[in-house]
Amino acid sequence: MNATIAAQMMGADFLKLRKKRGTLIWALVLALAPVLIFFIVRAAQHSSNAIEHPPAGGLSGYTDAVRLLAMFFGPLAAIMIGTDAGAGDVSAGVFRDLVVTGRSRVALFASRVPAAVGLCWLVIGVGYVLVILGTYVLASAAPTPSGTLLANGLGFSLLSTGVICAVAVGFASLTASRPAALTVLIGWDLVASPILANISSLGSSRKLVLAQAVSHFSPVNLGDRGGRGSTVTMSGATGVIVLAVWLLVFLALGAWRTRTMDA
Repeated sequence: MNATIAAQMMGADFLKLRKKRGTLIWALVLALAPVLIFFIVRAAQHSSNAIEHPPAGGLSGYTDAVRLLAMFFGPLAAIMIGTDAGAGDVSAGVFRDLVVTGRSRVALFASRVPAAVGLCWLVIGVGYVLVILGTYVLASAAPTPSGTLLANGLGFSLLSTGVICAVAVGFASLTASRPAALTVLIGWDLVASPILANISSLGSSRKLVLAQAVSHFSPVNLGDRGGRGSTVTMSGATGVIVLAVWLLVFLALGAWRTRTMDA
């Protein structure tokens, strides 16, 4: 398979995901609504009592908005898109039709990953534009983030959501069930990860929690990991290794399942 065919397959998978309006709309809602509500509430608080409540935007507002997008609701949008990409063909009953075209099953799986991540990043990019607008429009006289911080915040948002989206593609392909994959991954992201990170007796093994490895690269202060569990200190190299292991394991499992699945 040459590069042209690979690009065509990725484009077809991207178009297939983009046309699933339910998934796309809810992903946008998850990425945009919390950020919008956050700035509206903070602006209302500031207008009612400017002494006790700082401006909604500025550096403080930017930090909190990035936390919302990159560590809470952005990953949920990424999981929605990733699980749809990984198990959508099986759920729709068209997997057999794809297999009989003669395409490599591994290639069929591989094309899903960049398509899902690309759509995820498009959604997160729209959310990040909203973050920037709120940061500067509602800053008043408060200090605002530098251009470098804005670039780093965008990179961190894409990293945190792109990794979980790719993992979701692999896990959904492994389970061949979007509802099951969606339930497990949301439960892991919102419940299991913070609990494991807060169990101090686990020691350095908590570095293996995906959310902890991702949050290590945050350019803004996440406090108590943004509510995602206690802080686990690790080096940059360890964080990269943990992210790589999560990606390799779940992508390999997804490719194996796709290759061996009955059509």
